[in-house]
Amino acid sequence: MNETPRETAVILANGLYQTPFAKTAHGLVRGPCRYRVVGVIDHSCAGQDAGELLDGRVREIPIFESVNKMLELIDANPDYCVIGVATTGGVMPPGLRVDLVDAAQAGISLVNGLHQFLADDAELVEITQLQGAQIIDIRRPRPAAELNFWTGEVLSLDTPRVAILGTDCALGKRTTGSLLVRACRDVGLHAEMIFTGQTGWLQGYPYGFILDATPNDFVCGELEAAILACQRETAPDVIFIEGQASLRNPMGPCGSELILAGGAQGVILQHAPAREFFDDLEDLGCRIPPIAEEIHLIDLLGTEVWAVALSEEGMEDRDPEEIRLRMSEELGIPVVLPLRDDLNSLVEIIKNKIDPGRAP
Repeated sequence: MNETPRETAVILANGLYQTPFAKTAHGLVRGPCRYRVVGVIDHSCAGQDAGELLDGRVREIPIFESVNKMLELIDANPDYCVIGVATTGGVMPPGLRVDLVDAAQAGISLVNGLHQFLADDAELVEITQLQGAQIIDIRRPRPAAELNFWTGEVLSLDTPRVAILGTDCALGKRTTGSLLVRACRDVGLHAEMIFTGQTGWLQGYPYGFILDATPNDFVCGELEAAILACQRETAPDVIFIEGQASLRNPMGPCGSELILAGGAQGVILQHAPAREFFDDLEDLGCRIPPIAEEIHLIDLLGTEVWAVALSEEGMEDRDPEEIRLRMSEELGIPVVLPLRDDLNSLVEIIKNKIDPGRAP
């Protein structure tokens, strides 16, 4: 059976593609993605291949200087123009709006994951309506009547849940989760992932919610509802839950919900050894606590860290393999490099944890 052709999209990075602020763009280029990505817009690295620039893998996704330049060079306009940056506070970066206007005038629908809603911009609304395009604000909260309270039903599920937590934000939790889902499926283990951010929705994961666009009273209930729907409709062998921020990031302490309300039996902990301060809190001197403390805190919350996954950010002058081996010895648990390892060893750890009786 032929696969239904996916709608196409261009991703706006606005000069940030080579920074952690473009993590949404990175996720969509690396995949999966609910759209077929036909280009990235970033004046700072125009002319290069987005995949090769990201991780050395040519994906035939060109980077254009601007939306107008892209329209001159491609055969057919994309269906969507997706904002591919995640800024502090979800504020639109200066200059990005110009590309949004140009895209809307070309009849391209706009997809926005920022907290600053495009549907509140009268000019963009008028242009999209005239051109027959749409505005999709992913983070616009749903009405309270559509949201769920936590019931506790999730605690009776037999399906193991594994939380992908981190010691900070923007260090690869979702990427590790995506790679783990793929690695599990490659060996016949039916894995699903609950997304909790706008990029997970854009990547096409069917189960989840956007945590930071959900009123606090409903966060645990929406998490539970997503897990229950996933179990009911797909009966997976294991469910991964995408983490947000970290347990002790003062701008958004998060993660205990996944353990307590999601009933996570285990944790894969993402960590960036070269990062000293919480992201964007360097000027306040907010240091990331030692990873051993974070592991102990997770233990106190009632579950255990099964393995640590390392981000190689800032490790250009260091040997990641040496760091991995040293940390594994110090912590007494496996440590992996998800962007370079095949993750088969981590999949085996997970299989043994969720089914302790299986033969070695």
